[in-house]
Amino acid sequence: MFIQPKLNYSFDALEPYIDKETMEIHYEKHHANYYKNFNDITQKYPDLKKMSLEEILKNLPSLSVNKADRKKIQNNGGGSLNHDLFWETMNPNNKKNQNLTKEIEIEFGNIEKFKEIFSQIALNHFGSGWAWLVGDKDNKLKVYSLPNQDSPLSISDTPLLCLDLWEHAYYLKYQNKRADYIASWWNLIKII
Repeated sequence: MFIQPKLNYSFDALEPYIDKETMEIHYEKHHANYYKNFNDITQKYPDLKKMSLEEILKNLPSLSVNKADRKKIQNNGGGSLNHDLFWETMNPNNKKNQNLTKEIEIEFGNIEKFKEIFSQIALNHFGSGWAWLVGDKDNKLKVYSLPNQDSPLSISDTPLLCLDLWEHAYYLKYQNKRADYIASWWNLIKII
């Protein structure tokens, strides 16, 4: 069984930027459902139980599963792992990661320029998905978005920071104002 990690903070800990009700629904319903569905589909493939969730997503193209199940694994495994990182990057107890900050400054010029680029990619993403800061196979930092629950692991990148762009992540508080959600979200990111 793949187990949904517990939050290291209360549902109201991210207020006023993300409200308690959104957190409860998002974590207990959406995220939990990705884990449930992932566990259900992987029951058919005992070999997958020997792998970590990260290994499964990294090796997605080469897994010995049928095409329809591969898509379910991609969607539900990605939904599980993407949310794990999302919650962790917003942990109020996080400390600044000096190494990551330095790498961002080298790659993007400064933190404000990075935030501007990341925010614009998040704002321009059409439909549901995620905005990502990743390290590529050459250890270069990149910013991009992916649709649905796709994971950077499946394209050989290492996820470092992500922002959930699905409407359920922000609609109760921000309605259709994705720009306001993105701007508020930066108040929760203490690692840079």
